[in-house]
Amino acid sequence: MTKEHPHSHEIPCGCCMSKARPDLSRREFITGVGAAAGGLALSSLAAAAMNFTQEIDYRPTPPLPLKVQPVLTCGLFKPRPQTSWRPWGGFHTQEDINNEEQRISRELKQLTHDCEFPLEIMPLITLNSTRQAARVAQGDHDVLLMYAANSWVNVLEALTNPEKWTIVFVRHKSGPVYLWYEIAHNRYLRKTVDDFGQPGVDHQDVVVDKLDEIRWRLRALSGLKNTLNKKIVAVGGPAGWGAGGQKAPDLTRKIFKMDLRTVGYPELAELIKKARNNSELLSRCTRQAQEYLNQRGTDLQTDIEFVVNAFVLTEIFKNILEQAQTDALTVNQCMGTIMPLAQTTACLPLSLLNDAGYTAYCESDFVVIPSGILLHHISNRPVFLNDPTYPHDAVVTLAHCTAPRKMDGKNLEPAKILTHFESDYGAAPKVEMKIGQKITVINPDFDFKRWLGFEGEVIDNPFLDICRSQIDVKINGSCQTLNAQTRGFHWITCYGNYLNEVGYALKKLNIDWLNLSKP
Repeated sequence: MTKEHPHSHEIPCGCCMSKARPDLSRREFITGVGAAAGGLALSSLAAAAMNFTQEIDYRPTPPLPLKVQPVLTCGLFKPRPQTSWRPWGGFHTQEDINNEEQRISRELKQLTHDCEFPLEIMPLITLNSTRQAARVAQGDHDVLLMYAANSWVNVLEALTNPEKWTIVFVRHKSGPVYLWYEIAHNRYLRKTVDDFGQPGVDHQDVVVDKLDEIRWRLRALSGLKNTLNKKIVAVGGPAGWGAGGQKAPDLTRKIFKMDLRTVGYPELAELIKKARNNSELLSRCTRQAQEYLNQRGTDLQTDIEFVVNAFVLTEIFKNILEQAQTDALTVNQCMGTIMPLAQTTACLPLSLLNDAGYTAYCESDFVVIPSGILLHHISNRPVFLNDPTYPHDAVVTLAHCTAPRKMDGKNLEPAKILTHFESDYGAAPKVEMKIGQKITVINPDFDFKRWLGFEGEVIDNPFLDICRSQIDVKINGSCQTLNAQTRGFHWITCYGNYLNEVGYALKKLNIDWLNLSKP
């Protein structure tokens, strides 16, 4: 009996649900896979190959700064005899307002200093009229940071633009108490009834006293801003894992507004051919491969030619990204189609790109790719796209062959450079992640309706007969709930806990969020 290849079209493994037909013509391939997504012209890619004589200097796009407009809604009230004439709050004189403006300015300066993501805070505006508020609401900003001191509700409503993001800050003990510490929920959010009624704002957007609570919300919105409208190159075209993932590219375009660009394998083959005929490029990649392998903690356990070819493929990917003017890439049919062309696997090139600050993924699975780009921009760290296993006894194993080594964004973790497991070919890193490291784990669903996440802890780097980079993770949360609520297939992981930020960003997209590690 003939043994089936583990990645045959008839018997797909968990990693790969599609395989390109070798008999497809160039026209059939592009029409079937990438025409709707937009393509990059072969002529422009061929021009990119001409640059192989020089080391490409194209680098990841710096994140766009989050523009924040702070507004103090505050006014003074005149005494009237024998009636209630002033609202709650510690603002009775112009000096009180001036002092509050200075306090806010100091806090915003501290906030800017403490944020590790690009932040552009505009000059503070103080207002107390609906006309002023409506004008400010249409301004050039991403986030309106409303210091809701004592203006009436019509001012707050005029200031709130549902097309932008709003954070409402009120004081309890961090300064003079605010009126809206009392009535933000019942008057502004619920309009004096039981149901929420303020477009664009809900209870998660209100912060009391703590700058840290503002900071992580801004981090979430910064990540979301840099994820929305992202252009990403899909080598071999966009796809989605399994029957449930077939609609993922369209949902990615609709919900995340991403621009999915296709580069067909005929185009890639042409670039690889040109690259292989460039002796200067091959010499440079040979040197780069040796320098990489000479780094501390790097153990070569495959043919060095696979590593050299991986650096050649990395240069080609960088040229493609430069032509597309983006820093995001994914590879379809990476379990077979790319290997005969590149004479290696895409595993190590994707790892190298992630370490360099790009976002690069195998399998072109747009069920999970949006979560990877979002988590990358929230954490400012590389992320690890992985195959989950069956959670049990509060432990789950996560594995794939494309893990980054700079998981903290700075330092290389130790790694063995092995073959890709299923093909026993090419070069793939087995990254030894830090024992005891807290991590964020995200499980997106097929329908883009509800994502799940939990905090994990790396407890082991086993060496099972599975994808090369593999970690045993202790689950902070209910294992039974995780098994009951898991959706989709691939998961995304990064160092650190960013569960609050992910959930807050998803709320803005009307995607539900289940945080298993929430107390």
